[in-house]
Order: sequence, then structure tokens, then C-alpha cells
Amino acid sequence: MKRNPNFEKLTPKYLFPEINSRKRKFFANHPSASLINLGVGDTTEPIPKCIANALSHFSIKMSTHEGYSGYGPEQGIKNLREKIASSIYSNKIAPEDIFVSDGAKCDLGRLQILFGKEVSIAVQDPSYPVYIEGSLIQGVEKILKMPCSPENGFFPSLNLLPKVNLIYFCSPNNPTGMAATRSQLEELVAFAESNQSVIIFDSAYANFIQDPNLPKSIFEIKGAEKVAIEIGSFSKLAGFTGIRLGWTVIPEGLKYEDGRSIKADWHRLTSTLFNGASNIAQQGGCAVLEQDGLQEIACIVKFYQENACILKDALESVGHTVFGGINAPYLWVRFKGQNSWDVFQHFLEKYHIVTTPGAGFGPGGDEYIRFSAFGRREDILNTSIRIKKAQVA
Repeated sequence: MKRNPNFEKLTPKYLFPEINSRKRKFFANHPSASLINLGVGDTTEPIPKCIANALSHFSIKMSTHEGYSGYGPEQGIKNLREKIASSIYSNKIAPEDIFVSDGAKCDLGRLQILFGKEVSIAVQDPSYPVYIEGSLIQGVEKILKMPCSPENGFFPSLNLLPKVNLIYFCSPNNPTGMAATRSQLEELVAFAESNQSVIIFDSAYANFIQDPNLPKSIFEIKGAEKVAIEIGSFSKLAGFTGIRLGWTVIPEGLKYEDGRSIKADWHRLTSTLFNGASNIAQQGGCAVLEQDGLQEIACIVKFYQENACILKDALESVGHTVFGGINAPYLWVRFKGQNSWDVFQHFLEKYHIVTTPGAGFGPGGDEYIRFSAFGRREDILNTSIRIKKAQVA
């Protein structure tokens, strides 16, 4: 049995296992250290009681003949798809175009299977590693990186981009924390229309957008229903990182060049490779989108935004240039002329703070490190104190 040759194109370790490996090595040498982890973007605040009760109640029902359910509807339970359509998309998206899944990352992988290896793709640089690494595993060879930096407002220069099949775009962006403006997304949709490209729009952090002038969905842009797929997630919306629940929107109007339906192929693929999201998780998702659930998760989002504000103030107070952290839970901190892994190691060893090196998100991130605002308030305040004592060149 020969190894899939596409794995040769990957680095030996995915970004976050490498960070964990360095943490373990640090602890081996400093077993009593008080380490603060603001690297991996994992939520820390408990799930609100009204949502946890829904999960618990359905779990208990599963122990009875009357309440037991086996496989659910392959596209997701109707009630949840209707709630996503109304609460997230103000009914501008039909429930029939929504496919419930076990998380955004899983759907990204299935989309890469859907479109296969004979495609050209463009990704923001820096960007979430799965866009490139998942494509490489599939055997995609034509990968273009769209530089996103302070010099271009963290929005790619589309006039320099040749025609491509797929454009991966994340807003608010992970890792930069920057959200695209309406005019920028209009430009993106117009480019996709004129070049017959498909946008894969990652909206995992959409509910961190507080500025009413910034779009939370690509489908707020006229014409997007003919050129875009959108992936959403309950992970950061409601702290479901360990529960696993997300969705993908594929509009009926999205077609291949021969006029056939992309949605139909997606339905065929998911019904073949996927047996549907957990029925229990989906009931929790329904509770998230009830009035009480929405109010509770808004409080948690506000908490994380306050964390971001504390970190941003601390970093800027000692002279660092900080991007993001306003409409997103990530802060993108520049260390001009420095290697991001060296900066990561410096923060780890001297200040006992775990960050994420920007190089892990692509060459455009090499002078940056990412701070996550997902953390307990005590840890955020202690980080602020340590940062203010820091003297990083």
C-alpha cells in the first residue's frame, strides 16, 4: 500500500498540534509555570442553562421508546433549518438551501471533495490553514494566494487576480480579525460574476460583527446567490466547539457552467458520506436560536469582545501595532522584521503566554502573532499585566 503522495505537500504537523507540542516541552522544563493559553481559538465560557437544558432534555428523551430517534433527516431537522433561515438570514435564504452539519471545518473538507482536484483556487494570505491544506490533500495544484495586509486594507487586489474556479474568503477573518466592508464584498461578488468563479464564504465569526454597516453574510450582497456558498458555525456563535454543529448554504441558483445544480451534487455527496448531525446537537441548536438563547449568547459574545478590548488596550499601551479585536475575537499583532515563531517562543518562555505564530496562516503572516480573546477574564487580566511589563523589541 503506497502513501497518498499529496501528504508529501504538507508540513509534518498541523499548526495547532505543533503549538501543543511546544507547550508540552515548555511544561517539561517549567512544571510550576502559570501558563495562559490565548493561542487556539477555543471558547471558554459555559453554555447557557437554557441551551444546556434543551440538550439534556432531548438526551433523556432518547432513553425512552416514545422519545427515541435514530437517523435524522439527512439535510438537518426542518425546525433548525427554518430557525437558521429566519434568525441568521432574516428569511432571505430558503430553509431548503440550508444543510446542517457537524461543523464548518468538516463541511470545508466535504466541499473540497465536491469540487475535486481539477480546480484552481484562490485564498487570502494569511488565512485559515484548512483552505490550502485540505485542497492539497485532494490533489489541487493550482493555488493562488491573495495578499491581505495593512497596505491594501486587508482586502485582496482583485484586479491582479487571474480567473480562478474557487475563492475562499473569511469575514471576519481568521487570523487578522478584519471584517470586509459592504463595498469590498460587492467587489468580490462582481469579480466572481465576471469570472464565473464560486466564492466559498466562511462566516464562522459573523456574530462578532457589531458595526451595523458591515455585512454578516455574503448573501446581503446582490447577486451573491448565483456565485456563493456560505459556511456557518455554532462553535463560536454559542460555544459548541465540543458539541459540533454547523451549516452550509448552497442556493438553488448556483450552477455549474453546463447549467446543472451544484446544490444537487452537494445533496448527493453529503447523503453518501454523512449521516447527518447529531439529533441532540441539533436540538441544542434550536434552543440557541430561540429568543432566550439569542439573548444569552449575545451576553457571551459581549464578554469575549470585552476581553479583546482589554488585550488591545494593553498591547497598544506598550507600542504594538494591533489589527482586529473590534468586530472579531482575534487580534493580529505586528512585529515588523521578526520571525513569528521566534516571537511566539519569546512570549511563551519569558511571559508564559501562548499565542499563535502568524506564519502558520501563510507567508503573509510571518511578521505577526495572533491573540485569541477566548479566555477566562482572570487570564485576560493577567495577560494584560504581563504584556505591560513586556519589552519585546
